Amino acid sequence: MSSFIELDGLSVDLAGRPILKDLTGSFDGRSIGLLGPNGAGKTTLLQALLGFHPPIRGAARICGLDIRANTREIRDQIGYMPESDAFIAGMTAIRFVCMMAELSGLPHDAAMERAHEVLFYTGLGEARYRKLGAYSFGMRQMAKLAVAIVHGPRVVILDEPTNGLDPAGRQRMLRLVQEIRDTNEIHLIISSHLLRDIEECCDEVMILKDGQIATYCNLEQQRQTNRKFLQLETRGENGPFLEAVERMGCEVAIDGKNHRIKLVMPETVEIRNLYELAETHTIQIRRLHCKRDSLQDIFLKAMENGKGVKA
Repeated sequence: MSSFIELDGLSVDLAGRPILKDLTGSFDGRSIGLLGPNGAGKTTLLQALLGFHPPIRGAARICGLDIRANTREIRDQIGYMPESDAFIAGMTAIRFVCMMAELSGLPHDAAMERAHEVLFYTGLGEARYRKLGAYSFGMRQMAKLAVAIVHGPRVVILDEPTNGLDPAGRQRMLRLVQEIRDTNEIHLIISSHLLRDIEECCDEVMILKDGQIATYCNLEQQRQTNRKFLQLETRGENGPFLEAVERMGCEVAIDGKNHRIKLVMPETVEIRNLYELAETHTIQIRRLHCKRDSLQDIFLKAMENGKGVKA
């Protein structure tokens, strides 16, 4: 079974200048995030997957379809929310979304029914007969999302979906994106410069730098792996306590000078078990916290180290 996205030495030039350079990797997540500074190649990669920028070398496949040979089939199965507005300002939202659904292959009656549904879903039901040119910025963002999902695509590409939104609008957008992800019927590709958006909505992250993959991170695996990694500071004679901790199956490393303990707990051990042992052995746990790299840590390491880092 093929991966959701497969990149095989994908290279893209624009105006004779290399933008994407030998991207290689397979990505299977339900929701994949693209991160990187401005000019890293995020939007170019999205547009290459849509067939807008043919590669000069290499290949790429999305849902098993080659971006060169199967451009029409790919576009039939993808919904795209671009970063920039792409509206006809004098059209009402219902007419425009219906038209876009028809262009995606739906018959008129089905397209109109779906247009009403998605505009209500995105919170624009009461404003669906207003002209798009009179919409606020936040309403236009929701209208772009409605266009992206109106035809029932298998894949939805979102380019900076929360860019420019106020806090309330951002939360509404993220909630809708999470709901779409959690249906398990649609794959998402989300490009954003906001790390928190990616961390809240994605289970895999690809970080680009200078047109190359600087690092890849499976956030779900990282969360599961590091959930039991703790750092403790104790007071008292901790020898018997640590022996008891090891007997429970924990891996322990000790900094005796500072009374700091690093340990990895198996799934069968809970934090409360540590406190129970500490009480039994008359040990005071003065500080305890989980330790794992945040997405910000991973991003900053990728920017510092460049290509070839794997989280």
